Amino acid sequence: MKMAFSPCPNDTFIFHAWVHGLIPGAPELEVTYADIDITNSLAAGGSGHDVIKISYAALPWVLSEYALLPCGGALGRGCGPLVLTSDRTGPTGDPEMLAGRRVAVPSERSTAYLLFRLWAAQKVPGGVGEIVVLPFHEIMPAVRDGSVDAGLVIHEARFTYHTYNLNLMADLGSWWEEGTGLPIPLGAIIARRSLDLPAIIGWIRASLRYAWAHPEASREYILSHAQEMSPEVAQAHIKLYVNEFSENLGEAGYQAVTSLLSRAAREGLVPMVDLERIR
Repeated sequence: MKMAFSPCPNDTFIFHAWVHGLIPGAPELEVTYADIDITNSLAAGGSGHDVIKISYAALPWVLSEYALLPCGGALGRGCGPLVLTSDRTGPTGDPEMLAGRRVAVPSERSTAYLLFRLWAAQKVPGGVGEIVVLPFHEIMPAVRDGSVDAGLVIHEARFTYHTYNLNLMADLGSWWEEGTGLPIPLGAIIARRSLDLPAIIGWIRASLRYAWAHPEASREYILSHAQEMSPEVAQAHIKLYVNEFSENLGEAGYQAVTSLLSRAAREGLVPMVDLERIR
């Protein structure tokens, strides 16, 4: 079975047991490790992958072929993307300073960028200027070095942006939660509709439960893929992004997904979808 997910600690933690043949009855995996911008493209471009980690924002383009699985993804509270600036951008807490500026984002079809567009429509009169897509690990250096004026960051950047002497302008997860009362849907696991979806769901949940029961077993694997990340940051990343929603989206999780995509569709940012196909 061909699977694609990111090299980030939350994904490698969840899938370690399955990747290493520790789940009885689960097929052998051929894994592609790639940043979210690439996995979004793989899902939309007919790559042949059976199971893929994508942004929830990319769901409207792939639902005809892929089904959203209720487990294995990233959704939670206090874990949303951040808008970062440097001192040269201007007052840290003034979003109006982004008007006409260059902003780096991790993917044009990422949940982070979708949230940013919804936020900027309220907070940045006239809109930002140029959007630059960069791999997420290149965004903070670009802001620090001045090649962009602001950066939209995800993943472990929440724990490390201070080391780049960057400033927090906005926490888009907090903005979303305050406005909706719902958790923030970030990364989704999808699988081809033609496959045995209940079996795949069972294997993912078994892999996650193995990871929770044997947290030390995956340490070497996680750190081998988490480039330039300390064990402490990797553990903080897992603790934040792997939670009860990783095992089961539940009603709150599905409400968060449908709320995000419905709002984005009304704003013309994503295609309108049949929300019944999400469940």
